[in-house]
Amino acid sequence: MSRSEDNPAPLAGSRRPGPWDRLPEAAAPAPAPAREPEIVHRGQNPVWAVVSTLLLGGFLWWITGTWVAAVAGVFGLFVHEYGHVLAMNRLGMGPAHIHIIPFLGGMAQGQRAPRSEWHGVLVSLAGPAFGLLAMIPFVGAWVITGGGAWLFGAFFIAMINLLNLVPAPPLDGSKALGPVLARVHPMLEKAALIAVGVLVVWWGLTTGRFILAAFLAIAVIGHLRRGAWRPDEGPLSIGQAMQSLGLYLATGAVCAAAAVGALIPLGDGTVMGALELGARFVGMDFGGVAGPAA
Repeated sequence: MSRSEDNPAPLAGSRRPGPWDRLPEAAAPAPAPAREPEIVHRGQNPVWAVVSTLLLGGFLWWITGTWVAAVAGVFGLFVHEYGHVLAMNRLGMGPAHIHIIPFLGGMAQGQRAPRSEWHGVLVSLAGPAFGLLAMIPFVGAWVITGGGAWLFGAFFIAMINLLNLVPAPPLDGSKALGPVLARVHPMLEKAALIAVGVLVVWWGLTTGRFILAAFLAIAVIGHLRRGAWRPDEGPLSIGQAMQSLGLYLATGAVCAAAAVGALIPLGDGTVMGALELGARFVGMDFGGVAGPAA
């Protein structure tokens, strides 16, 4: 019988390995943890954010003639954009950030596109709906002090949200109503956006809002050149299109009612008087209807 049979090899671990033994293979390195996706859109530089906010506030003070309206415009803008931020974060598009654009306003920017047209509609309408909450402290200040400038500030906030519902790029209305029109026919959306865009630009030129008119003209042309963005999945169903239209009309009605309600005490106490003041506001220079200065 061979030696190997007379003296079987000891069990593994019963002796120390010698120099003739095969070296154990090194353990495979543990796989590196998956890297978090890099955030492409970062928040606005803090210094530039402060400068942009001051420029915007100064511009609003200049065109309205009252610092209360300027403060209301800036505060209302932040609350409006924060409504978009909340919706983006809730629908998986965050973390979203607010960017202030001097002389024009602001925008909310997420890290990824909406997963469906329905999500896009909800994000678009969240700004005007949530933005009306900014009226509360100004209405409260009017109740306490009786100063008309505070009530005009509340009206100014309502108008910011109402005008954002105009279906012209890049305003919220084009993103909320555009998919509904495209659900009927893509050309219907394009025709409506062109018509409204031309009307809004004409309004800006005839009322002296040249910066706004130029901005909207560039936006409309750019929108038409690149085509309407649509997510790859999740187009509006018929039911979602009806809900989107209903939410759009309801949001517009609430914003309009809030604006008229804020103007009633500043006029003759009637709805018609408030409507006349509102018509002057959108058809004449802001300084002509700024209301009492604070």
